[in-house]
Amino acid sequence: MNSPLLTIKALKIEGRAGQDWLPIINGVDLSLHRGEVLGLIGESGAGKSTLGLAAMGFARDGCRISGGEIIFDGLDLRHASERQKRKLRGRRIAYVAQSAAASFNPAHKLIDQYAEVPLLDGKRRKSIQSEAVTLYRKMQLPNPEEIGFRYPHQVSGGQLQRAMTAMAMANHPDLIIFDEPTTALDVTTQIEVLAAIRDIVREYDTAAIYITHDLAVVAQMADRIKILLRGDEIEESDTRSMLAAPKAEYTKSLWAVRSFTRPEQPAPTDAPLVSVQNVTAGYSKVDILHDLSFDIHAGRTVAVVGESGSGKSTVARVITGLLPPRAGQVQFAGKALPPDYRRRTRDQLRQCQMIYQMADTALNPKLRLRELIGRPAQMYLGLRGRALEARVRDLLDLIELDPDKFIDRLPGELSGGQKQRIGIARALAAEPKLIICDEVTSALDQIVQEGILKLLDRLQREFNLAYMFITHDLATVRAIADDVVVMQRGKIVEQGPKAQLFAPPHEPYTELLLSSVPEMDPNWLTELLKARDIRMGSQSQHNASGRQ
Repeated sequence: MNSPLLTIKALKIEGRAGQDWLPIINGVDLSLHRGEVLGLIGESGAGKSTLGLAAMGFARDGCRISGGEIIFDGLDLRHASERQKRKLRGRRIAYVAQSAAASFNPAHKLIDQYAEVPLLDGKRRKSIQSEAVTLYRKMQLPNPEEIGFRYPHQVSGGQLQRAMTAMAMANHPDLIIFDEPTTALDVTTQIEVLAAIRDIVREYDTAAIYITHDLAVVAQMADRIKILLRGDEIEESDTRSMLAAPKAEYTKSLWAVRSFTRPEQPAPTDAPLVSVQNVTAGYSKVDILHDLSFDIHAGRTVAVVGESGSGKSTVARVITGLLPPRAGQVQFAGKALPPDYRRRTRDQLRQCQMIYQMADTALNPKLRLRELIGRPAQMYLGLRGRALEARVRDLLDLIELDPDKFIDRLPGELSGGQKQRIGIARALAAEPKLIICDEVTSALDQIVQEGILKLLDRLQREFNLAYMFITHDLATVRAIADDVVVMQRGKIVEQGPKAQLFAPPHEPYTELLLSSVPEMDPNWLTELLKARDIRMGSQSQHNASGRQ
């Protein structure tokens, strides 16, 4: 076999903690050949992203590479100059970040950011735009000829993630580090993107490190899997062997997560807390939502599911008053809410709070946790001084974080799961009756996900909260939902109790969603695409014979 493209030996990385340096990566080895995909798996804080960035010879602020070797195609990246490493990054080594929303420059159009490195390499603008359209089409982006001329805020989170993947592939790099590239995608879009990534990696003989918390996804993508825990390598094996017979007890525990399922609730008999009635809404002159109606009851969770761009988050904007509807209304406790949040009373604003998908961008990095959690309590409840301090401490206790250890920390000092818990505490600080959870577990590993879902369930039972849970993860729907609303292109395709949704017969679109959930079988994606190609071919022949 040819020599490895990337070799990492005895790598040690440390992070600053006050005046001390604490270990993050503890002597990990890694080897990767051209055309090979290595899956990195582990819970939040395991060091996956830190190891992936180190493959580029890079360490985040507050971190340092303190030992070991990083050899890329014969070049020692640990001792290479910044000039040498800059020549590699974006050209021969590319990185696809987990949070596209935090990674794009909001002041520049997507195509300008795509073209930045190719232009530096002397390529012509027209040629770059043509290649971008080809990659946008492979990434299943809508209107590939036009979408590049939009700004990041003008596309959905899933579309932005795909645009970043296309940008990383622009120069046909030798190595790509994929850091959770499909966490923001619905299951149907994820299938197409995974297939496109796999095809392009094979076409260009690219090596890839695929970081993920989704075991079923890594089963489709990786040739080998490496398991990390708190900076240590637990085990490594080829994918099939790892899935069939993991050796370490920790690996077996990863395979067994997501045991939590919310107990079946009786059908509601009370009046709904929130009622969305015949709502039509959109942006500019384009309607996004079309005549939507559904109810949310106190103490119950309504999961709103659908693919990227189906209108899930737009519904949340209508309920919160950020987007006044063109027609219809939202009622709260039997009374119509003013459509514009600026016309709502402070108490009406207090009753509905949101927890956002990306805690990295939702929490002000310059504010300490006492301020982040305390502001809603100060604004809506008028708390000050010792009463405010006591409330913040109570909320930290509620989300199972030690107040003495966490109250004066900054968001940057927290793990992903801890940040999301702060988002929950901030929403609870206003003492609302409805909390809208917008993809709150999609960026978290499966162990942390389960902890967050259990926490939300406990808080719901304790305070009789109503949840509207926006998600593309049907495993999350199974775990936490009482009722389900399925959306497609701004319309409700199907709605009802969870048991009804998961029991056949299904609406065709619901069936598509259910069939698109990845399974822990390395052949699953190949077989699914093959079956869909056969169905599409049969449908085309049927349509052609009909025309004749």
